Amino acid sequence: MPTNTAARPKGPVIRKAAPAPAQTRPPSRSNRKRSDRFVLAGLALFALYSVFPVWWLIVASTKDEAGLYQTNGLWFSGMHLWQNVHILFTYDGGIFLRWMANSFLYAGVGSLGGTIVAMAAGYSLARFEFPGKKAVFACVVGSFLVPSAMLALPLYLLFSSWGLVDTPWAILLPCLVNPFSVYLAKIYTESAIPRELLEAARLDGAGELRIFVSIVLRMMTTGAATVFLLAFVGTWNSFFLPLTMLRSEQNWTLTLGLFDWTGLRLEGQDLTGLVLTGALFSIIPLAIVMIAMRRYWKTGVAMGSIK
Repeated sequence: MPTNTAARPKGPVIRKAAPAPAQTRPPSRSNRKRSDRFVLAGLALFALYSVFPVWWLIVASTKDEAGLYQTNGLWFSGMHLWQNVHILFTYDGGIFLRWMANSFLYAGVGSLGGTIVAMAAGYSLARFEFPGKKAVFACVVGSFLVPSAMLALPLYLLFSSWGLVDTPWAILLPCLVNPFSVYLAKIYTESAIPRELLEAARLDGAGELRIFVSIVLRMMTTGAATVFLLAFVGTWNSFFLPLTMLRSEQNWTLTLGLFDWTGLRLEGQDLTGLVLTGALFSIIPLAIVMIAMRRYWKTGVAMGSIK
């Protein structure tokens, strides 16, 4: 059959090239400067908002009772700080120092023990296989979603049956179990502890306890510092659990003792100045712990850059 070749063009077929995509121009220097100024202004406002309560607390701690109610709350009206500190440390036989020592005991020992337990539990969930592992982890995640206030009554009934109410153990034992810390430890272990390193240690004859103490804990200093700091701040500022468990004034924490002083105003005794001065002193240990933990975060960042 004859084929129709008249419509076929002769010679090479020239195709039109697709238009090149439009190139985005980099932002100009003026636009970058404007954006940087906007970000810096936002950060400055956020920093001012964060520091504002501390500034008010410092100013209020330097005033006497008359200046506290009759002068501007954001500026000084007289330096009575040392007088307020003397009254704070000597009032009621120096009970404030006892409350501070109790807070150090509960927050320090409880957070340290809770950090060790959380590191061990997180490491086991991240690097060991056992039946029901997913169910255990689901229980851990679900348990830290439960408000802590809902656990106060069951804990009170349990410790009451053990005879531990109004003792330091009623605060220390709940601090040892923190599901959120276990979750953080598991996530950090998965990213910081390689399985190959653990297998090499086992081949060299190291036991599991030695691996955990000599290798895992040393490589998890940054995660452990984070867990300890969060637990310390949470225990130091805890209010509902001490309110439920502690009855004796000698066992109170700072938060519970300062709260009791605010209620004395209803009885005709105004201790607002002491409460504000005590609140100022209560945040100093938190700042000290934050500064002390900073070197562990620097070490962790350096190790991450080397990897």
